[in-house]
Amino acid sequence: MTGKRGRPTSDPADLTAADYLDGAREMTAADRPYLAHLLAAEAAQRTADPATAAGIRASFPDPTAIREETD
Repeated sequence: MTGKRGRPTSDPADLTAADYLDGAREMTAADRPYLAHLLAAEAAQRTADPATAAGIRASFPDPTAIREETD
């Protein structure tokens, strides 16, 4: 991932909510919904506004909670 100022980083402390949200979008595009959910959850946790955090969580629901029953 890239951190502040677009530089590659391996230190999670350098990442912002926007960085995690970008990662979540990339994982969605790569058809990796669980990783997208985890990254979005971290973005929401780093977001100060509760309404914005709730919107982020709603945009990336837990794919394991959405189960379809089959016979």
